[in-house]
Amino acid sequence: DDATWLLTSAFIIFTMQSGFGLLESGCVSSKNEVNIMAKNVADVVFGGMSYWMLGYGLSYGDSSGTNGFCGIGKFFIDPGDATMGVEFSRFFFQSSFATTATTIVSGSIAERTRYVAYIVFSFFNTFVFCIPAHWVWSENGWLNRMGVVDVAGDGPVHLVGGAVSLVAAIMIKPRAKRFTSEDDHEMGSPSGSLLGLFVLWWGWLAFNCGSTYGISGGKWKLASRAAATTLMAGISGGIIGTLGSFLINKKKFLIPWIINGTLGGLVSITASCAVTGVWESLVIGSIGAVLVLLTDVLLVKLHIDDPVSAIAVHFTGGVWGLLATGLFVHKDTITFNFAERPGVVQGGGFHMLGIQALAVVSITVWSVLMGGAILKAIDVTVGLRLSAEDEELGADMAEHNIR
Repeated sequence: DDATWLLTSAFIIFTMQSGFGLLESGCVSSKNEVNIMAKNVADVVFGGMSYWMLGYGLSYGDSSGTNGFCGIGKFFIDPGDATMGVEFSRFFFQSSFATTATTIVSGSIAERTRYVAYIVFSFFNTFVFCIPAHWVWSENGWLNRMGVVDVAGDGPVHLVGGAVSLVAAIMIKPRAKRFTSEDDHEMGSPSGSLLGLFVLWWGWLAFNCGSTYGISGGKWKLASRAAATTLMAGISGGIIGTLGSFLINKKKFLIPWIINGTLGGLVSITASCAVTGVWESLVIGSIGAVLVLLTDVLLVKLHIDDPVSAIAVHFTGGVWGLLATGLFVHKDTITFNFAERPGVVQGGGFHMLGIQALAVVSITVWSVLMGGAILKAIDVTVGLRLSAEDEELGADMAEHNIR
């Protein structure tokens, strides 16, 4: 049953919040680990509320006035008996995507952001996700009608989250003493971050496989392929991260390299997971990991402070994932819903690559402008950054009274 498949996938995706929490709390100092976990709660609580109120309707509303830019209708969603099975399962599934797009941002501004400011951000950032979700996944969306391929959210989830993370990190500026000779920022719990990686990987399988929206009519075949490609892209990315660290870091296997290489592979395959082959997934995951690790190095040189590498993993990985789809995607000959034509490598010419590139540019511009506007408004009214005294004391004590 398709609804059962969708609900089960959503239950598993919900656990990704635990994975992000473990990963991020392990990357920050011990005096901020509770705070970063609490921000993941805010993502679900306040982001989930705004998604129910308006977000789902902006993405999937189909009432009069719906257009290629946004949906109209289905606000405060509460359908009747005739349609509630389909609508509620889709709402729950997509709400997990919406909150994930916001969770990504929390790591990039860790250890220096006021909790009240982040609560406001969690509520409003949902809308940054909803509009590209309409473009890509709604039958009325303008990118969807052009034939864009994004099975599980490289654009609306990862690219949105990564682009807003970049704006946020630049706006809020680096942590105190970061990029100075007195820099003492280290991972508080590498083992916790590794555990978070595995929880995320578990959730990622549901994220990608569930995006077939069922198992009937041959969709189970696409879900099976998505499982294999997601697994192998993560594996290839992890290999790149591990070997890269050994070769470059004086034969040391640095934990951030291993984690970010693996996550880079997983993000990169998200757009094409159900409509590309295993061999292609190995290439996509490997190149994605290289690009993510190089981006991380570049951000440090530019003095852009991102404690959990959210920008490198999700923005760079999201860009590459969408473009790689234009190169490697196979035509969907099973359901005919996910890819109308093959990519460049499969003999389909450059048309698909052009559409994917357009998606990258349009979603990035939207995310930077809207995410930046929301963050600026919060900074002017509530204030984004912790005081110097509270940052030194630690957000756990300053914000939550936890020693």
